[in-house]
Amino acid sequence: MLAGMAGALTLLHAPVAVAAPGGGDAPADDDGLPPGVVVEDGTTQPVFSLDDAITERVYVTAPVDSDHDGEHDRVAIDIARPAETATEGLDVPVIFEHSPYRKDTWGEAPYPSVLVDELPQNRLFAKGATAGSFRTTAGFLGGDAVAGARAADLPGSLDDYYVPRGYAVVLGMSVGTGDSDGCPTSGDPAETLGTKAVIDWLNGRAPGVDATGEAVEADWTTGDVGMIGGSYNGTLPNQVATTGVEGLKTIVPVAAISSWYDYYRANGLVVAPGGYQGEDADVLANFVGGEERVTGDCADEIAEITAEQGRDTGDYTDFWAARDYRDASDVAASVFVVHGLNDWNVRTENFAGWWDELAAHDVPRKIWLHQGGHGGPGSGASVTLPDGETWTYKQTENRWFDHWLWGVDNGIMDEPQAVVQREDGENTPSSTWPDAGAKDVRLRLAADASDAPGALVTRGPHGPAARQSFVDQGRTVHPDTLVADPDTVSENRLVYTTPELDEDVRLSGRPSIRLRTAIENAADANLTVQLVDYGPAGSDVEPTVVTRGWTDPQNRKGADRSEPLVRGKAYDLSWTLEPKDYVVPAGHRIGLVVFSTDQEHTLLPLGGTELTVSPHQSVLRLPVVGGAEALGF
Repeated sequence: MLAGMAGALTLLHAPVAVAAPGGGDAPADDDGLPPGVVVEDGTTQPVFSLDDAITERVYVTAPVDSDHDGEHDRVAIDIARPAETATEGLDVPVIFEHSPYRKDTWGEAPYPSVLVDELPQNRLFAKGATAGSFRTTAGFLGGDAVAGARAADLPGSLDDYYVPRGYAVVLGMSVGTGDSDGCPTSGDPAETLGTKAVIDWLNGRAPGVDATGEAVEADWTTGDVGMIGGSYNGTLPNQVATTGVEGLKTIVPVAAISSWYDYYRANGLVVAPGGYQGEDADVLANFVGGEERVTGDCADEIAEITAEQGRDTGDYTDFWAARDYRDASDVAASVFVVHGLNDWNVRTENFAGWWDELAAHDVPRKIWLHQGGHGGPGSGASVTLPDGETWTYKQTENRWFDHWLWGVDNGIMDEPQAVVQREDGENTPSSTWPDAGAKDVRLRLAADASDAPGALVTRGPHGPAARQSFVDQGRTVHPDTLVADPDTVSENRLVYTTPELDEDVRLSGRPSIRLRTAIENAADANLTVQLVDYGPAGSDVEPTVVTRGWTDPQNRKGADRSEPLVRGKAYDLSWTLEPKDYVVPAGHRIGLVVFSTDQEHTLLPLGGTELTVSPHQSVLRLPVVGGAEALGF
């Protein structure tokens, strides 16, 4: 157990093992599939009756005590499975979506302020109340909803789609939420083990009971499980996969977190998910736990999250390490990553950092990146492969599960590993991601005067030369204003642009920045950069923000530690921007905008902080497909 987390998670003795699943003895057909399961074109077909499906509620005992009452927490799950699992001895695999959003969420959970001056005890920033509606991903995945509800229908549409295809569907409620026991823990090991317990029960390694307390066994399943979900529901599969639990064959995390630090922080800054200024780990715990639970029996546990999440420093601590899943060394499941390239809620580093780790451990994997925001690509989104076959996203998801759970030899692992949607909406297959042709290109920042817009050049000035300054007024000036009009001078930002591009230029991967910066009149400051697609000089083309990145200068030696700054002293600050795949059209310019406070994401100090940049000692690195030659300048 990580230091500092003992209070958040109490491990109890493992529950007594129960009988193994797989009680049916129906023989398999010649393709290895049991009678009744129909496959056409490598895809299971909807041949089982949905109206006759069996539904049941089970409470699975987990080896955790998140509310510290001395008892094992029980995790509530709802199951839908073909009737043939009872009448014909059919054993089926399971598609499992776990969620903290099933019921009794607290829509009015208070948010802290994002105004720095409201909490003077903070090193730099403070927060207070900006209540707002909170997202929910209940029913987020599973294909299009089926018209008409049945009396035994499960929430969402996973059962509507997959039960007729010969799967059982399990919908679970995270520890500390809905009808499960315990307290919400915002992604820590208690939540991971509570989710894992369901897979253990499906494989006969954990006990479960019905509402009367009578023992229930999963004697209708093969024990093979695939997890799926979006947002938080997609984060839970990432968490469980890192345990290497036996029986978990594959996961499909959509718009999912792989590091809660990268969700709520960035290089030492407290950074909110897009659209939810002020949200933090305790706010989320309050929301999913529900008002009665979190203000009652779980008040101490919520207070501990508030104390340990570290809004006063933004540093990476043991609290965040316990919520970091970027270690694929024990991952035994295949992974189908799905993410929006314009997701500013669960930012793209969450999929890219996880993808890199999966690649490093040679985990069987696939990725589908779309141009949308927080969510999936849509069931009907389609891609045409090099062999001429066209598959929708939903068919691809279905074929993925069929291969990994039913063992269908449908060739999905021989297809291109990546699908990337282009700006015009076309989904393009690729051998991998980032694009194999992407090369790191250094662009120097250049400026002829302290009060003029600057340039991005491949070959250019060295040495100190001009220094340029700007003043933070982020509480009153929105980033959209700071990005606009790149060919004019603004006292609140700096801007550097390339020449107009002769050809389309594709970026694929992580941009990074090294900025020689001094804070002239304060102890610290936000520091924000945005990479922007600008039209030709003098045109009326609206700028498009390609990606963003933030850092706290006090964390210049690492996200895990803050060190005081000397006012007026220049420091080399280096950090990565959010990963991206984007084509800048011919005739456009690539721009870099440097400013301080980002009204949409960072905390908001009082204005007036002056920052100075030495452009000739600063470098922007871009992952350009085709390398420097593709830029043409």
